[in-house]
Amino acid sequence: MYLSTFFANATPALPEIALLSMTCIVLLADLFFSRLCPRIPYYLTQLALLGVICLSLCALNKPQTSAFFGMFMADPLSSLLNVFICLTSLFSFLYARSFLEETKMPLGEYYTLGLFSVLGMMLMVSSQNFLPLFLGLELQSLPLYAMIALRRSSGIASEAAMKYFIMGSLASAMLLYGISLLYGVTHSLSISEAAIIFSQGTATHNTVFACALVFIIAGIAFKFGAAPFHAWAPDVYQGAPSIVTLFLGSAPKIAMLGFTFKFLVQAMPTLQTQWQLFFIILAVLSMALGNIVAVVQTNFKRMLAYSSISHMGYMLLGLISGTQAGYAAATFYIIAYAFMTLAGFAMIALLSKAGVEAESIKDFQGLNYKHPWLAFLVMVVMFSMAGVPPTIGFFAKLSVLQALVQVDLVWLAALALIFSVIGAYYYIAVIKTMYFDQPEKSTPFPTLPLDATIAISVNGLLLLILGLFPSGLIELCNKVFL
Repeated sequence: MYLSTFFANATPALPEIALLSMTCIVLLADLFFSRLCPRIPYYLTQLALLGVICLSLCALNKPQTSAFFGMFMADPLSSLLNVFICLTSLFSFLYARSFLEETKMPLGEYYTLGLFSVLGMMLMVSSQNFLPLFLGLELQSLPLYAMIALRRSSGIASEAAMKYFIMGSLASAMLLYGISLLYGVTHSLSISEAAIIFSQGTATHNTVFACALVFIIAGIAFKFGAAPFHAWAPDVYQGAPSIVTLFLGSAPKIAMLGFTFKFLVQAMPTLQTQWQLFFIILAVLSMALGNIVAVVQTNFKRMLAYSSISHMGYMLLGLISGTQAGYAAATFYIIAYAFMTLAGFAMIALLSKAGVEAESIKDFQGLNYKHPWLAFLVMVVMFSMAGVPPTIGFFAKLSVLQALVQVDLVWLAALALIFSVIGAYYYIAVIKTMYFDQPEKSTPFPTLPLDATIAISVNGLLLLILGLFPSGLIELCNKVFL
């Protein structure tokens, strides 16, 4: 009896259990075998992520299954998000290897912390109870604070870690307070039970629920880095090592979308009008501030940070529509954005020389003369972020705009289109720097590792291939919401 109960609970959570087991193995292998083989944490980490991707793909077509007394839910949406969380993390860790070895940063600590963070993300998208949902968020965030400060010789990185820790702790406190108020209204921590109570309409007409909703949305906006809760993003993105920034800017965004679905779509399915206005304000402010401020940036990492703020605004447009098509569009957008930002920050890490990061836009000056293939890949990334066809970024923006038009929010779609045109300026400015400015002759071009060169090529070409053939990924995103 106990054995059957154990397997009934363990089977839906097999990807998470496998990742936790492999994380412990990576930790022990780094402790006992790192002197014999310094790269063993890297190899085991990539093996773990590949295994979890395979397990999540196998679960993609299975019906939703609950486990651990209804606190855990395995369904097609969580499996899809898990696949892309692990896939973006796999690329992130691959880009990081050569940078870690060159800068003498601790390899084992980086990969162990990264795997624990990935585990937290997977718990976030699979939890069916507010308590493990919040614990998953903290398990994602705590390793990230340490990863940012992992370059101990850098005062800027330590400062960025402290800023992110303070702002992240504030966001977590707001979320926790919102959850406690929500528990006071519903008398339950179960997402399914909360949805039933909210559908009855009796628990929503009071001040306590309004306060809970405000705190929860503010906490979510903090974690997304959406305006006006964006102040931490530019400083943290710039101060953190590039290999941490590319991880921070990709996989956690996918997990936060799953976190948002849990709160606003699954727990409050009948309360769209309650939170739609909040998200409209957040989206407009994010698109406006992100695109306008990014125009004047000369630091490439800060430019991408403000760009991320604007992209979170576009992603929120899909949620604002409140339809299955809109939710699918938001999922498609966040996946596309994760691969775009992954490639953008990977370029900075690859072009770094002797531990000095290529942060300035001037560092890309004349890149076409030094390395035409990398210049082409950067151009694809910039065009995709700008939403220029035939890249995946174009179809990502098109899908969220279509979702808005379908619910008669044409004015908001038009406003988003205007900000998109403004944003295209600073992306094209980077392309102009690479192709039309002469390179500095005194600056030698760094030697690129073969595995990272292959990875960035695959990453960049994916933005183009998925733009030419987007239907498969779009249909997959639609399917998980049916």
